[in-house]
Amino acid sequence: MKSRNGSTFIIAEISANHGSSFEVAAKTVRAIADAGADAVKVQTYKPESLCLDVDNEYFGPKREGAWKGIRPWDLYREAAMPYEWQPRLKDIADEVGLLFFSSPFDLHAVDFLSGLQVPCYKIASFEITDIPLIQKAASMGKPMIMSTGVADESDIRAAIAACRAVGNDDITLLKCTSEYPARIAQANLSMIADMRARFGLPVGISDHTMGSLVPTLAVALGATMVEKHFILDRAQGGPDSAFSMEPLEFAQMVEQVRATEQALGVVDYRVSEKDRLRRRSLFWVKAIAKGDIITAEHLRSLRPGHGLPPQHLDALIGKRAARAALLGEPTDWTDIEGGEHGCQAS
Repeated sequence: MKSRNGSTFIIAEISANHGSSFEVAAKTVRAIADAGADAVKVQTYKPESLCLDVDNEYFGPKREGAWKGIRPWDLYREAAMPYEWQPRLKDIADEVGLLFFSSPFDLHAVDFLSGLQVPCYKIASFEITDIPLIQKAASMGKPMIMSTGVADESDIRAAIAACRAVGNDDITLLKCTSEYPARIAQANLSMIADMRARFGLPVGISDHTMGSLVPTLAVALGATMVEKHFILDRAQGGPDSAFSMEPLEFAQMVEQVRATEQALGVVDYRVSEKDRLRRRSLFWVKAIAKGDIITAEHLRSLRPGHGLPPQHLDALIGKRAARAALLGEPTDWTDIEGGEHGCQAS
């Protein structure tokens, strides 16, 4: 995926932060563009895509975490973005220069998103073992983004193999900590380099910590993609509000990521002529007449770099001066007898 403004592709996740209002969702998409993101991501599901409307030990109220005391059915019914909104939101995203895509949570959602001609598909962490879903999405021939928050190595390899089995090798993995919110100590950003080497794929970060420290450090460690939850105002509430970034916070994160990219720069061992002249070189610090023997008292290593490099000091000492030199002049191979054609490997 190509970023509009840098090398890191930055995604703003709306998730449940639409507040069951299309107007809020539309305003959020526009605010995401203003904050400097490259893409807006939503989630495409209905409650039945994820759970059952029963009250037993499996589907009853959650016992811990951000949604403690809430039944999954009720949580997802509140958080789900209506399907009929999504084409309209995609039009708004197109208008403001954002890519619009989604996480499908069942096979029907993949077909729906294919009809919208989304540019890529995101597999959420908790769906990483749903191989039929992954294969269906990958078979659309678009880039695949897969979060790995609850996956072990074998799960990740199986998900990658599912994509490749249908001819799709355009895969980005996201290092993710599936806690809401997550603590910085849970980020384990050292995984980014290991995942890149282990799986041979680009690796980004899907971050649920507060603030921009973790995504900025992730970029410094080689992350090619950043995903963060976005909300107009945490005060509006909702299932994901507590760990979502407000517009100003998100814009500041984007600025920090772009500054990190600039600071990383490129690998380049070349030295400019300007920088060469800032280095030390050998100068005449005692006048010498033509034909005199050069001694250590005649030369010194000083800035700037207009003379011979200091490494050639021993090659000059003991030679006869080919010209008269004054205090403060830089040295040159032509300053010594026989030096016009020799020892120029500087």
